[in-house]
Amino acid sequence: MKRLLWLHTGGTIACTQSEEGLSPSFASSTLMQILGNLIGQYEIFTEDLFTLDSSNIQPEEWVIIAKRIGENVESYDGIVVTHGTDTMAYTASALSFMLKNCPIPVVLTGSQLPLDHPLSDGVDNLRCAFAMASSDMPGVFVAFNRKIILGTRAVKVRTTSFDAFESVNYPAVAVVDSSGLRIHELFIPPVFDAFELCTNLCKEVMLIKLIPGMNPAILDAMKPLGIKGVVIEAFGIGGLSFVRRDFSEKISQLINQGIAVVVCSQCLYERADFSRYEVGKKALMNGVIEARDMTSEACVTKLMWALGQTHNLSKVRELMMSNLVYEIGSE
Repeated sequence: MKRLLWLHTGGTIACTQSEEGLSPSFASSTLMQILGNLIGQYEIFTEDLFTLDSSNIQPEEWVIIAKRIGENVESYDGIVVTHGTDTMAYTASALSFMLKNCPIPVVLTGSQLPLDHPLSDGVDNLRCAFAMASSDMPGVFVAFNRKIILGTRAVKVRTTSFDAFESVNYPAVAVVDSSGLRIHELFIPPVFDAFELCTNLCKEVMLIKLIPGMNPAILDAMKPLGIKGVVIEAFGIGGLSFVRRDFSEKISQLINQGIAVVVCSQCLYERADFSRYEVGKKALMNGVIEARDMTSEACVTKLMWALGQTHNLSKVRELMMSNLVYEIGSE
């Protein structure tokens, strides 16, 4: 019987209705009682880290979760983390980088309806999460709507549907169907080295989405605010304006001030390629780091992590452009 640890952080799956709306309140022990013998084939140990709406889960909480996982990777066959859906993709990506060479499955899941609701999707999501956690596949994953998604590829794309998450620019690493849990091992990053816990994060990172006509002077606020890294969601395959409103020049100024600038596409699918058009080439010439097909969630958390490992911008660039846990595609 596989020994699994269930770390609980709150979210909709643990919510009850109050006068002020849904609020996380159930502990993991209560959720276990609701599930009953549906997960009786595992030896499950529970721990409540905190009871938060995921909108309130921030880098400080990511570190707590990562450290608790790190303390237990040798004691359990797998770990399930219940978490609110709104920021689950950020947490999954952050854990993917902080848990370097993670030797066991760490699976995040949650639900769109509280677990005590008679139509809750949480029951299936938890069952899939525990199945993946017992699979011996190393790494960080998201289990949702009978799909298992690599932690750095998960994006929440729907607000109310049970099919809330997509695996963006990468196949789902496993699915649940009439054959059971079908795992595609080729899609799972291999682990060759010893586990290492790398929890240093730089929280001074900003994400900016460009719109036509945006004033580049907004970037002047980065240095006074103490921002160390900026992720810019540019247009299409890689465009930033330089006529009338010159973002290229402002970005060059940021880089000269020692601020790391990463550019990705606003498009959810497919890769950015800033070498394609003049508007993108100017950005590359000014020293930006190209995110290629990384999700915005992976890009932001990876930059936080990279800046937490080093202050040297050349080394930050090297880390950002290295494919560490399949967050970057081959094309």
